Amino acid sequence: MIVLGVILLIIGFVANIAILWTIGIILLVIGAILWLLGAAGHAVGGRRHYW
Repeated sequence: MIVLGVILLIIGFVANIAILWTIGIILLVIGAILWLLGAAGHAVGGRRHYW
């Protein structure tokens, strides 16, 4: 999810499409939150690790 967010950020920036930029930021933030929760040992979506 983090990688997809970064890709959408880059495409949105290069193509100057605001909606891709916004979706990329949202996916990047959600991916980072899930990654941190999984790294801290919390079960995310029924899994012990999220990556």
